Amino acid sequence: MRLGVKHLSAFASVALSLNGASAANSFAGSNLYYAAGLYPDARATLLDGLQSAGLKVLRVWLDGQSETQKGTPINPFPDLEPVTIGTYNDTVLDRLDDFMLDAHSHGIKLLISMHSFNALQAGDVYGQLYGTGYFYQNATPQAQFDARLEHVLNHVHTTLGKPWKELSDYIFAFEAENEAMIGKGQTYIQDNQAWQCDRANTIKSVLGDNSGILVVTGGESWMSESVQPDWLNCTSLDVISIHSYGTGDFVTSSIQAYVQQAQQAGKKLLYEEWGACYFDTENNDCPSGTALDTTTRNSNIQTWAAQITAAGVPWFYWQVIPSADPHDGEDYEIGIGDASWSTLQAASAAALQAPAAFDFSGYLL
Repeated sequence: MRLGVKHLSAFASVALSLNGASAANSFAGSNLYYAAGLYPDARATLLDGLQSAGLKVLRVWLDGQSETQKGTPINPFPDLEPVTIGTYNDTVLDRLDDFMLDAHSHGIKLLISMHSFNALQAGDVYGQLYGTGYFYQNATPQAQFDARLEHVLNHVHTTLGKPWKELSDYIFAFEAENEAMIGKGQTYIQDNQAWQCDRANTIKSVLGDNSGILVVTGGESWMSESVQPDWLNCTSLDVISIHSYGTGDFVTSSIQAYVQQAQQAGKKLLYEEWGACYFDTENNDCPSGTALDTTTRNSNIQTWAAQITAAGVPWFYWQVIPSADPHDGEDYEIGIGDASWSTLQAASAAALQAPAAFDFSGYLL
């Protein structure tokens, strides 16, 4: 994210188009970039709510947080590399050690995003030294960043006594970076596709081929930008993540064209980020505006979730939060208990009953 009943026949169409490729059902999940900073009461509210909705995966980040986020007080924690590249402060990893145990008890696994373009652009230790260009193009920052990825994968869980790379019961997937290169534009992403596969090679070399943990891309701005041809052909990538907030990308037939590409390449697709704007602006441009009436927003959530589900692709909402939504800018959030919460719960329940184009069942609790 940039810090930006009528579908039954479509379900049947997906089931017929799979040609026996998958007999599994779909599922849904959510995102919370500040999960490591939740106090115990907020964490309990979040996980109880996710479980009640049948949401199976929560995507979390490692970027430090120190201030209230979306109305939720934060227990501050620093970046993984707060001052110097290669000098790690494991507070965020230790926090997530505890978080993943609690999530597991609620039937939820974590998808761990090990860096974010947001942090790079904001001037973290990599951004200060390399900016948003050399970071992706030069060998030295790539080697330094690979060391970060290896550090995360080899982090030994403070309670379980095993490294994260062996915790397939708790971890659904790893991605190198949220929305890598997103601020550089589509042409830059196309020209530098190798960065994503090279990082996946690093992750897979540590995980091994039979870890039970997926390697995913981390998404881009919209669907066509998120699904690059070299990524479909990258052996170390298991899942191509779609991020999109434009309503045209929610259309079932549009998604199905990419489903077919992924199936032909032996990859899975995951609609890793999408949301329904709280305001009356364009859905992919949601900084502020006049609030939509609840009926209209709930209809949007129901319709768009159903369209994605009808294409056979699991989805993660951006984002379910443990507090009432204060309606800050870039407002796609749904607070547990908010007026749209029951609609999202129903959409998740529908996904769990729908046929999927890809079998993720072995990676879920």
